[in-house]
Amino acid sequence: MNTGKSLYIDLFAGCGGLSLGLYNTGLWKGLFAIEKNIDAFQTLSHNLIQNNNHFDWPDWLPTKEHDINYVLKNFEPQLKDLRGKVDLVAGGPPCQGFSTAGKRQETDERNKLIKSYISFIRLVQPKVIFFENVKGFTQKFDKNKSKGKAYSEYVLKALRTRTNDFPGYDVYGKLIDFSLYGIPQKRTRFILVGIKKEAGVKKMRATSFFKTLETNKESFLINKKIGVTTNLEEAISDLLRQGKEVQSPDTASFKAGLYGNAASNYQKLLRKGIDETTIPDSHRFAKHSNPTLEKFEYILNNAEKNKTLSDEIKELFNLKKRTVIPLSGQTPTATITTLPDDYIHYSEPRIFTVREYARIQSFNDWYQFRGKYTTGGKRRTQEVPRYSQIGNAIPPLFGEQSGLVLKQLIV
Repeated sequence: MNTGKSLYIDLFAGCGGLSLGLYNTGLWKGLFAIEKNIDAFQTLSHNLIQNNNHFDWPDWLPTKEHDINYVLKNFEPQLKDLRGKVDLVAGGPPCQGFSTAGKRQETDERNKLIKSYISFIRLVQPKVIFFENVKGFTQKFDKNKSKGKAYSEYVLKALRTRTNDFPGYDVYGKLIDFSLYGIPQKRTRFILVGIKKEAGVKKMRATSFFKTLETNKESFLINKKIGVTTNLEEAISDLLRQGKEVQSPDTASFKAGLYGNAASNYQKLLRKGIDETTIPDSHRFAKHSNPTLEKFEYILNNAEKNKTLSDEIKELFNLKKRTVIPLSGQTPTATITTLPDDYIHYSEPRIFTVREYARIQSFNDWYQFRGKYTTGGKRRTQEVPRYSQIGNAIPPLFGEQSGLVLKQLIV
């Protein structure tokens, strides 16, 4: 189907944050997305395949969750046949093995997915590459920094190296703070862009992506009627619990919230296209015990905002958890994680709802999440509940800005 839109593949797609951003540009059409977790793929499929027909899925690949190594092993001829047809391969391998917030082990099995990523690029050879990962991806594993390796160096070298069957890419990577691009969250990620060294792609350096992204930022955000910096209150103040509780539509024993009046342009932007008389998707409140409510009230009234709790407060409540941060409504949040109880709402004694998480990540309110809300124990290694889907995602608003610039790199 020739829609005049450029064609892309989303690798390690998660719940579809980057694909949603590309969809929102109106300039891109997905070919397929590779995501191995069934919960995350169901969210992407529900929103972008079933409801919005954003992908022209090929007949040879079943429309379901897939591990990238399964696709590489079973569909190599079909992937090679895509050469010259795919404009962009977007997305980066899961970040947990590189994250400084985790155990950060060089032997982590997930780090091997970098080689799978390189293999996929060598087979498909898209015109442009867009790669995202945590900032720990640029740091060496060895504590003394005298040996060990930064995986970013490996990827840069592998993509630049020309062989008889691989033209190589002009590549450049940079750390980007998403809070400087309208997103209400201080979230710094490593972004890498590569441009194939052959005809069919504009003769420009990969560094031009970052220059154009910065140049276009102000006009993009003005067009969206939002500021360069968005604070937490501007993002979620229309989703407060006070006086607006109903039974949760997808979990009968829980309460959910209703919409308040949109109090900022950011809220108006993300509420476009939804029926505001309905219950917001995934806006289910956690069940906190009375002692927990009292503890959160005390913390909100006495602890320093945007800082992890003092030893004195931890001792007062016998808290063993390393990260508990009461947030300020007047600044962007710290990087949200896959653990919702890391943070306390800026004005109410509770953790965020899934919908508030999605707002902080800049997902449109019409984007609905599938799967469990939370999970625990050993299941955490297998399941990706709604909070985790969102915590792992690329903010769609940044994906949209990137998609507009990536389009300019293609003839």
